[in-house]
Amino acid sequence: IKRLDETVVNRIAAGEVIQRPANAVKEMIENCLDAGSTCITVSLKSGGLKLLQISDNGHGIRKEDMEIVCERFTTSKLKEFDDLKSIATFGFRGEALASISHVAHLTITTRTKDSKCAYKASYLDSKLKGAVRPTAGNIGTQITVEDLFYNVPTRRKAFKSASEEHQKIADVMTRYALHNSGKSFTLRKMDQDVSAGVSVRTQLGSTHVTNIGTLFGSNVGKEVIQVDHFDPQLHLKINGYVTNANCSIKRFLFLLFINNRLVECTVLKKALDSLYQTYLPKGGHPFVYLSLEMPANNLDVNVHPTKHEVHFLHEGTVVESVEKQVEAALLSCDSSRTFYMQKLLPTANTETTQKPTTTNDPVSHDPKSHDPKSHDSMSQDPKSHDSMSHDPKSHDSMSHDRKSHDPKSHDPMSHDPKSHDSKRQIQLTSVLQLSEEVKEKSHKELCKVLHDHTFVGCVEPELALIQHETKLHLVNTGNLSEELFYQTLLKDFGNFAIYRLSESAPIYELAMLGLNLEESGWTPADGSKENLANYIVNFLGGKAEMLNDYFCIDITKVGPLCGIPMLLKGYSPPLEGLPLFVMRLATEVDWEEEKACFNSVCREIARF
Repeated sequence: IKRLDETVVNRIAAGEVIQRPANAVKEMIENCLDAGSTCITVSLKSGGLKLLQISDNGHGIRKEDMEIVCERFTTSKLKEFDDLKSIATFGFRGEALASISHVAHLTITTRTKDSKCAYKASYLDSKLKGAVRPTAGNIGTQITVEDLFYNVPTRRKAFKSASEEHQKIADVMTRYALHNSGKSFTLRKMDQDVSAGVSVRTQLGSTHVTNIGTLFGSNVGKEVIQVDHFDPQLHLKINGYVTNANCSIKRFLFLLFINNRLVECTVLKKALDSLYQTYLPKGGHPFVYLSLEMPANNLDVNVHPTKHEVHFLHEGTVVESVEKQVEAALLSCDSSRTFYMQKLLPTANTETTQKPTTTNDPVSHDPKSHDPKSHDSMSQDPKSHDSMSHDPKSHDSMSHDRKSHDPKSHDPMSHDPKSHDSKRQIQLTSVLQLSEEVKEKSHKELCKVLHDHTFVGCVEPELALIQHETKLHLVNTGNLSEELFYQTLLKDFGNFAIYRLSESAPIYELAMLGLNLEESGWTPADGSKENLANYIVNFLGGKAEMLNDYFCIDITKVGPLCGIPMLLKGYSPPLEGLPLFVMRLATEVDWEEEKACFNSVCREIARF
């Protein structure tokens, strides 16, 4: 074992702290803010690889400190290790400038308010190169970094393009400019091409809302609402701005500062993204800017070389508190909603109209009718049923429309009150536990909204508007219906009426149809479809007694499906979904443990 040369050690350390130009900009911006700057300007060439210059109007650096300013572990902000418990500045290790000087040519020009002139010095490998020279300059500091990674060719070659590095620097500048609203931030591109110019600029004295509109677009800026809360139990101050439910963007813009440090918190980001899925259309995301302040002794800032990660106490409780406040802000928002309608082409109605037939449908209201029929009800043509059929109200109105086109059409199922003479009392522990879990997860405010709402109208096939008091809510009727059916299955467990198919549907044929669907995910590696279909027939046949007793899924041991449960009176589920339902019932249900089994069967029925 040989001791590494000090130069090698320093370059390795520099590569951890300064991974790309954006890291260098972040470190130097934080130094500017620590120095009390109110105006910060960054100038770039080739994405910061050829030239990276940052100027501020802060306190400046004293001439006596110029000799050691770039040496490792020299800092004006930390004296003892215990100071980390209460550190309030961004810098504390004395590594940023030292690391930059090991992988670039570094020049510092600085002047304090007590100095008659500015001083300029160059540095190489953290050491002063030549003498400190007097020069003309304004109060503050200007740091010039040239030829970044000139002595680490592999790192330099790894960067894809200068424009990508410029964009990453712009992203860092944008985040700090928003958090430090009231201070001026400017990013200039100095390349000799058409893209040269200012890409980020905020004004001195500007507000957070103004800067959000300037930096992220007016469509975001005009839809933000403030989150402002203090949690005395956690000594946590939450402040920030989030978009309301009227704003939906393509990717999640999440800006988090903890004790003024730009950090990442994956747990909080996922929690908020999940929260917004309730309010935004599918594929839509919010803008979230949050600033959290907590006691310094609850925060560990010395976790990662780039300082983009921090650890803090009571993480789960803090995340829950933040999520609760953001949700409260969304629920209390009285802003209007804007939707754009698109008229259907004149031919659209003709495609979905069912053609009159001279024979009855595959299933009938009359349980005594057993005329031979075809299996047209199993067609996988999406045009054969309306996508709103999951909504009981819309189903009624649409089925009425369909009947008006075809006077001979019938309801596709007969209601057989396989009804129990008296309601069975199900006392299975697993079912009671599942019901209790639903109650524990319920949201009082949303329950009240659903209980007292007024239906306004449909926006899309699975999106509808409802009004509660003075607020307008956008709801996903598909998700809402699925949850309604799931809770109904638990509430009336083992006590359902049954819809009888007028002609039984062979499980084998249903399984083959399901396996032919793209949603099944079948691949040749799974084996032949015929073998899988036979397996599904035998497997469900073995579970037939339990499925019939608890869920009114009537499957004979030899294979045909004869009936399905009636969860809502007057609502007939679309038979087009039977093939996938049968396949998932055999493959997606956890049949090993009772509670998991009942839960997954209920979920599959609800999804169907």
